[in-house]
Amino acid sequence: MNLFYIVFAPMIGALIPLLLRRTSRPVKTIATIAIPISCILVAWPLAQQTLAGDIPTAIQQWLPNIDFDLAFRLDGLSLLFVSLILGIGVLIVLYAHYYLSSKDNDSRFYACLLLFMSSMLGIVTADNVLLMWAFWELTSISSFLLIGYWYHQSDARRGARMALATTGAGGLALLAGLLIIGHIAGSYQLDAIFAAKDAIQAHSLYIPALILVLLGAFTKSAQFPFQFWLPHAMAAPTPVSAYLHSATMVKAGIFLLARMHPALAGTEFWFITVTLIGLITMLVGAYFALLKHDLKGLLAFSTVSHLGLICMLLGIGSQAAVIAALFHVINHACFKAGLFMTAGIIDHEAGTRDMRKLQGLLKFMPITATLAMIVTASMAGVPPFNGFMSKELFLDQALNQHLFGGLSWFVPVLATVGAALSVAYSIRFIHDVFFNGGYKELPKQPHDPPKMMALPVLILSLMCIIIGLLPMLTVSGILNQAVSSVVLDNITVKLALWHGFNLPLLMSAVAIVGGIVIYSQRDQLFTFNRQFEGQDAKHNFERIVQSICDSANKLFTYIDTGSLQRYMALVLISVIVLVIPQLFEIVTLEGSREQLPVDFVSIVGASVLIVAGFATAVLHRHRFIMLMMLSVVGLVVSLSFAHFSAPDLAMTQLVVEVVSIILMVLALFFMPQKTARASTGHRVFRDILIASLIGGIVATLNYGILTSDFETISDFFIANAKTGGGGTNVVNVILVDFRGFDTLGEITVLAIAAAGIHKLLNKLKPFMPSSDIDGRPWHRIKHPLMLTNVANLILPMAMVVAVYIFLRGHNLPGGGFIAGLIAASAMILQYIANGVDWVKERFNVNYQSLMSFGVMIAALTGVGSWFFDRPFLTSWFTYLKWPLVGKFEFATALLFDLGVFLTVIGATMMILSNFGKMTTRHRPRQEGN
Repeated sequence: MNLFYIVFAPMIGALIPLLLRRTSRPVKTIATIAIPISCILVAWPLAQQTLAGDIPTAIQQWLPNIDFDLAFRLDGLSLLFVSLILGIGVLIVLYAHYYLSSKDNDSRFYACLLLFMSSMLGIVTADNVLLMWAFWELTSISSFLLIGYWYHQSDARRGARMALATTGAGGLALLAGLLIIGHIAGSYQLDAIFAAKDAIQAHSLYIPALILVLLGAFTKSAQFPFQFWLPHAMAAPTPVSAYLHSATMVKAGIFLLARMHPALAGTEFWFITVTLIGLITMLVGAYFALLKHDLKGLLAFSTVSHLGLICMLLGIGSQAAVIAALFHVINHACFKAGLFMTAGIIDHEAGTRDMRKLQGLLKFMPITATLAMIVTASMAGVPPFNGFMSKELFLDQALNQHLFGGLSWFVPVLATVGAALSVAYSIRFIHDVFFNGGYKELPKQPHDPPKMMALPVLILSLMCIIIGLLPMLTVSGILNQAVSSVVLDNITVKLALWHGFNLPLLMSAVAIVGGIVIYSQRDQLFTFNRQFEGQDAKHNFERIVQSICDSANKLFTYIDTGSLQRYMALVLISVIVLVIPQLFEIVTLEGSREQLPVDFVSIVGASVLIVAGFATAVLHRHRFIMLMMLSVVGLVVSLSFAHFSAPDLAMTQLVVEVVSIILMVLALFFMPQKTARASTGHRVFRDILIASLIGGIVATLNYGILTSDFETISDFFIANAKTGGGGTNVVNVILVDFRGFDTLGEITVLAIAAAGIHKLLNKLKPFMPSSDIDGRPWHRIKHPLMLTNVANLILPMAMVVAVYIFLRGHNLPGGGFIAGLIAASAMILQYIANGVDWVKERFNVNYQSLMSFGVMIAALTGVGSWFFDRPFLTSWFTYLKWPLVGKFEFATALLFDLGVFLTVIGATMMILSNFGKMTTRHRPRQEGN
């Protein structure tokens, strides 16, 4: 369970800084930094197992039917990323303590940071690709909160939206790709997917699945052409930028490529696509990094370039290329986190990040300058720093690949150009800020930061030096296991600062000299770039989004005319267009199933049903008569259910019909008493044609289904209803036991709908006619004596029937839903017969509370099964013996049905009673029942 702690401790711990929001910042910082430190301590013994060649795992079943379990693993690749996420995360929290101003909400910042950390830890340790995707999307949400932390700034809001839209869209593509891969492999567990490599790559859906997965990786890691969002994420506070660019977020895409490498890599499509995209991204990012005047802008584009470098290496895919890629992941995390923190220090202490103003800061910020030179030299690939070693490995792999046949030479050439551009923008970062004359007017007098603020940069700078000088002692162990996890073979990594005089060394020298030359001629590049119209990715993105919104609005305006008739016509025409071509392909419609004989009762019922349905359509202008005809249709349907041995359906249909008719009668009171003129002849003809076609389609499908033999699952429910659910009424057992979760969802939706209707009615004040259509005023006696007496007589009888139907529902036709509607019908009859005042004096119940109480009882019944180590909503039953009553059955499903009963009463009464009140002096003006 240690892996669960590593993943979920930061997520749960995100509440701590929020709970401590009234305490001082040091208290919140200590409480926050303790969480990743505790995760490091918990991970330490697991890391020893991983370094020894084992793979610690943890699994908890969650949704076994779809192979979606809470499964985690800590192999070498996971350990490498966990080390970066937690290690740099600790430094980020310490750095943020000093970076954030006193006006910033540090509690919210720390909470979002911990949530982000947990999301990344979930991605890199997930042993199930669906679980990995869930955490993947959580990183998109948490990064949105962090990038938009300064939400009062327009750039922050727009940058956060851009990042969320881009990475979120990529996440949807990734989900589709993972579902395809899991379908091919027969499992979503990583080991099963790796074992199915041959089947996956031989499948016809391999290319679509690979493209979808690559879209997810490329959008997350800002690969061309999706690189536009990352530079604009720099609107976030610098601690966020340092974390996002070095160890998290953008590295998630790189991790995905490495994680899926055993299953997807090795094909020509992988080689060409991933390598070319990485190479293009490296060059595009390096070029624009040199042109940026903002320190964070330069670093953001440099991140894009280095991510392209790593992507290119994973595209090449050889063992040496994978070693170089993962080694550069470590090196890039060290120097890029240090560089962003340095940029934040300069901004914090000098008041600006504009390199055109920041000049000659060496004498004012000597400590910062020294640390900046170390991490920048590592980024440029200058020996003896760690960046030099991974750059040499990169150039060696670019030189030795033969992916493009006779044109393979352009890869090492362009790789050298990219390395030269990296040197050029690294020189610019140092020379333009700390040298190049004296600074101009600055918002602040520059000076070195507090020692503790510089400490994280110092640690990262020392890491760049130590790894560069002692790679075998520092990172070879974790690299061995990480690379082995990617290539699925035991690999021994050998790293050294000096490999002798060779072609990659010459290419490094050319890159350094070329970078110096490019930097010295940078003005020519600036002049060349000015001839192109400046493009702002944020503006372009907003313009695209606005264009999509405008198009959607035009389409919505065209479709949403307010005509229900048109809506129905469009839906039905769509059904006709889609279904009729499929019906033509059916060779034989009639099946071999034996049909029931036609009897006199069936003929009469069908005839009445047809006549009533036809009369409903023809007499639609006479609304009350039309409503009566519609009630006849419902009654005949109820009788047909009873005739064909479906008493539960018959009772349900009957009481639903009663309640529906009452509701529609109440609605008629507020509708115009004169019906508008009927549609034109053309429209009537169109409607008849559509109705006829739909009727024919439904009749055809029904006939085909009813005459065909098919397998049914009813045998399972019939066989297990008594033994598994303790009841002989199979329909009720299905509702409260087998499909209890569905029923719980349905009554929840019913409660929400009722609450929404209540709110709408509470503010609605419709016109109330004072007379009928002929001008005759309503009768002064509102509550006829006969109706009152009948209603009073029916109420106790109906309640007894409702209780009887409720109690017997588990073994005989009935149940909470039917009983609730019967009770509600009897109560609504009291409102109609005796009025609101009379009922409120005798039965003043808050229906909202009653409805809520019903949902709560149903939910708590399901929760109760957890205390007995059973799945949610598992029912239990036994037999009891009471004096006089004798032996009888008791099932916990009865409690669940009680929740259904109360919810139905509360929801129905809340809708109908409030509707009825609109006709009285109690027309709703404020909240109430």
